[in-house]
Amino acid sequence: MAKTTRAVDVEAIDRLEEKVKLLVDAIGQMRAAESRAKEENARLTRELETARARLEEADGAAAEFSTLKEEREVIRTRVAEMLEQIEALNL
Repeated sequence: MAKTTRAVDVEAIDRLEEKVKLLVDAIGQMRAAESRAKEENARLTRELETARARLEEADGAAAEFSTLKEEREVIRTRVAEMLEQIEALNL
């Protein structure tokens, strides 16, 4: 009877050992996945910062473009007024 109990105990310990090994492997895989996720997160954060900087530049360029268009319209109006004045002189 002692041999049977001892054999059952050894089998249980062997099964437990196998489960612990599987758990250790799973933890290792999870740590590797976490490391990859952190690296990916850092890369995406850098990409997002770059995209935001480009967006700010584009917004600045759009504002500058709008200002230039307004200035062009002011110049056109002035030139048209000057041409009218020259034509009115009948030279």
